[in-house]
Amino acid sequence: MNISKEQQGALCSALAQLRLKADLILAPKYPHFAGKPYPLGRCKEIRDEVYRLLMQPQSDTEFPILNILKTTQQQPELRKVWGSLRDEFFQNAMVIDQWYIDVANDTVDANKPRVEIMPFAQSGFSQITSFKQFAHIARPYWQVELYRNTVCPALAPFLPIICVGKNQTSWLAAANDEMLKVAMHSEFKSPLEIIDTLPSPPAHIIHKWQTVLDKHAQISLLTQTGSAQAFCQQYRIEQRHLDSAFRDEIVIAYSHLPKGI
Repeated sequence: MNISKEQQGALCSALAQLRLKADLILAPKYPHFAGKPYPLGRCKEIRDEVYRLLMQPQSDTEFPILNILKTTQQQPELRKVWGSLRDEFFQNAMVIDQWYIDVANDTVDANKPRVEIMPFAQSGFSQITSFKQFAHIARPYWQVELYRNTVCPALAPFLPIICVGKNQTSWLAAANDEMLKVAMHSEFKSPLEIIDTLPSPPAHIIHKWQTVLDKHAQISLLTQTGSAQAFCQQYRIEQRHLDSAFRDEIVIAYSHLPKGI
């Protein structure tokens, strides 16, 4: 798919207009993220809202250049992606053919342009391929301490990490499709690798989790006991990495937990 420099500039301008519309919707809903003002930290919400606006039929009537991003038999699919940007931070963006489109380019540094379009090969974007790589980015970017998931060991083969922020709020990571795929494609070897590397969480974090988990005694995946390592080995033997229905059970169990504890 060829995009000329002139088209690239027109696309940036049109997407910036959609981004302004997205900001009017999102800023009142998400004024802060971890104490930082919008748009900082809101790349997923912004990417998803701009994508929604882009896919509306009226978008390419208002901005005809956007029609080249719409999938046809002659044109490739515009895909939403999440991954690493230069292993410095996580980023939600879009990709079409060999082009990288970031409509939330200012969510780490608010002084940068809202929209950036460039050849994918020059973007520095890549898929995250291991939980060690995920941890390497998460610590400095999110400013968190990382621990092995000993509080819900039956979830640990899919969600092996407990993140603890500066305010001592904690959550399981990483609850997205991309990292669940890393767990399953590695046959739970990548989660086991990071579990063996990380320390156990401090007692006060465990206590907070136990208080919450006591309210979910009926959900066995949240309350089963044992070691995270043993569950990784068990799930590999049971070939749970091939079991999409079990993966869905894990996600449903996780969804009963608060976003932060």
